[in-house]
Amino acid sequence: MWAYNETFYQIYPLGFCAAPIHNDGLTVSRIRKIADWSEYFQELGIGSIILNPIFESDNHGYDTRDFKSIDCRLGTNDDFKYVCASLHSHDVKIILDGVFNHVGRGFWAFKDVLEKKWDSPYKDWFYLNFDGNSCYDDGFWYEGWEGHFELVKLNLQNPAVIDYLLDCVRFWIEEFQIDGLRLDVAYSLDHNFMKTLRSFCDELKPGFTLIGEVLFGDYNLIVNDSMLHSCTNYECYKGIYSSLNSMNLFEIAHSLNRQYGPEQWCIYRGKHLMNFVDNHDVTRIASILSNKKHLPIAYGILFGMPGIPCLYYGSEWGTEGVKAPDNDYALRPSFEKPMPNEFTDFIKKLISIRKNSDALCNGGYHNTMITNKQLIFERKTDNERILVAINAEDSTFHASNGELHGNYTDLLTMNDIVLDGNLELPPYSVQYLLQK
Repeated sequence: MWAYNETFYQIYPLGFCAAPIHNDGLTVSRIRKIADWSEYFQELGIGSIILNPIFESDNHGYDTRDFKSIDCRLGTNDDFKYVCASLHSHDVKIILDGVFNHVGRGFWAFKDVLEKKWDSPYKDWFYLNFDGNSCYDDGFWYEGWEGHFELVKLNLQNPAVIDYLLDCVRFWIEEFQIDGLRLDVAYSLDHNFMKTLRSFCDELKPGFTLIGEVLFGDYNLIVNDSMLHSCTNYECYKGIYSSLNSMNLFEIAHSLNRQYGPEQWCIYRGKHLMNFVDNHDVTRIASILSNKKHLPIAYGILFGMPGIPCLYYGSEWGTEGVKAPDNDYALRPSFEKPMPNEFTDFIKKLISIRKNSDALCNGGYHNTMITNKQLIFERKTDNERILVAINAEDSTFHASNGELHGNYTDLLTMNDIVLDGNLELPPYSVQYLLQK
């Protein structure tokens, strides 16, 4: 699967393109701004863009009105075709946000139910009770997603709903040539629906990638040969920043070993979960870290650990952003143009190193040495061995371990190193050591 060897880049288009927060009904070609960044994505080494909702919606994109029309605040379908052609011409694939669990109150089929009640042919598309009432005084009760009644839950056990959604996916593939989907709230989706979606996409476009949003639980339930290729790794997201803030690298080392280690009981070995240090729903890593000097270390772990790394737009420059109560837009800003800096150069180097390393993309995981403030782990395939060495404290650390032997090249500096059981870790450092 192509996705396992690439770095992803997530964009929230309504924020990125400075669209109005509420749908004003005016068509403005804002989404072409993404095409203007195509060359930047290619130079950075991005393999695929993940775009959060782009289809016509009531407000924030997850309250969809029409799955076949680009949100008027972003432009037209032709505008998005232009964006896709530009990205593909720069070797960047496109993943769209598949919001299949719920729709907005402005969704065309739900509006028909609001008008016709029992007589609507779409009443079974949702979970309704005509003996009750909603908080909007609709004259009937309906299920909303996790109590959010602006988000009307779809009945994914209704064949007509499934056929409609699959038809929309077919339309996106044929119209825009997209390469995959991020499934919003995949933990809430009907499993049979995801199996049907996987089979449908495999047949329609081999290599089409399905990535689920999952917050907790056993990822094996939906990441398998019959459902999704990957899902968000929230366990290790928390482990990365928490380990650094508490200066307890045992936390992330334990999570990584539990997921990918060599022991028989490790649960995700051989799978490629999607790793991140921030996204459109959480405080940016540059704001959540107590010590700003840990920022490169967080990304050093992200690109060294098993799984697929995903960057959130602007964080590769060290951009800050704090999640506010009931207001996510502080996390979803508009930038006029890319603002690469020295930190971006470091990220670019990590992207290149990982893409060209079979061990980092597909290798096993083994903890070599752990202290509260230092971590050395091994990534290994039959043909390649890399040690990822982390020092999170402000002084040099001399690591001594029986596995630290041989001739190596530090892939970040291209300096050659001979290890005799010892390794010097400079303050606040990341090393990727390739054994010769």
